[in-house]
Amino acid sequence: MVTKVAVAQMLSGADLDLNMRCVRDLASQAAKQSAKILVLPENFALFDSAKLIDLAKSEARSSFIHNALSALAKEFGLWIIAGSVPLFLRSIDKVTASCLVFDDKGELVSRYDKIHLFDVDLADRQSSYRESDLFEPGSQLQIVDSPFGVIGLSICYDLRFPEQYQKLRALGAQIIVVPSAFTYLTGQAHWEVLLRARAIENQCYILAANQGGQHSETRTSWGNSMVVDPWGEVLAIKTQSGAGLVLAEIDLAEVHNRRQAMPIMQHRNKAGF
Repeated sequence: MVTKVAVAQMLSGADLDLNMRCVRDLASQAAKQSAKILVLPENFALFDSAKLIDLAKSEARSSFIHNALSALAKEFGLWIIAGSVPLFLRSIDKVTASCLVFDDKGELVSRYDKIHLFDVDLADRQSSYRESDLFEPGSQLQIVDSPFGVIGLSICYDLRFPEQYQKLRALGAQIIVVPSAFTYLTGQAHWEVLLRARAIENQCYILAANQGGQHSETRTSWGNSMVVDPWGEVLAIKTQSGAGLVLAEIDLAEVHNRRQAMPIMQHRNKAGF
């Protein structure tokens, strides 16, 4: 089955309303291009660490994002995979970075809480990143059974942990999404090679939506949002910074054919690992 997908790149900032207007524009463009799936990047609604926790704890603003995404999915007939949204878990007084999936009727059909948190030191102007200061890690893998194939969910730093993607493949994933906010430094070095490796290892499509451009004096994201096929070929890429769509057609027959010709999972199981 052939499906047109739209991967959104954004340059989100600290203005929630402005960011959500951009989301609407991208959803409209995706629908006009006959896309069925729209993937948004990590932190699409707000790219400001100081405001993320306040957003999560504000029931009104959290509901605004949820309702806006639901309405857009229904209005434009899109499955929207919404990068990451900070969600407050009142029962444990913690915030998760969560990927929300809405079907084309506007129903929330899945949620994935980011498992691997970005706690690293880099030789860039930001120098130190500590997501664990803000977020509680998730613990459960998530796949979504959609009309377009089984979709595995991941977020950004998860990309560096191949065992997570292998487990998603074992659960049936044919498509894996990677909404991200990769830094310029790490993205320049590793973004494309990691995406292509995950596609090749798991013989699946990778839909990678990244933030792209300068957000502040200290934070610049890499961009280069792309779609990669099960052979590791880059089908489409946005090389310019700023907001826009990457559009490509994906064909599940290609997934089937690659897996039949090279039965990696069968060989891995025989090896005992």
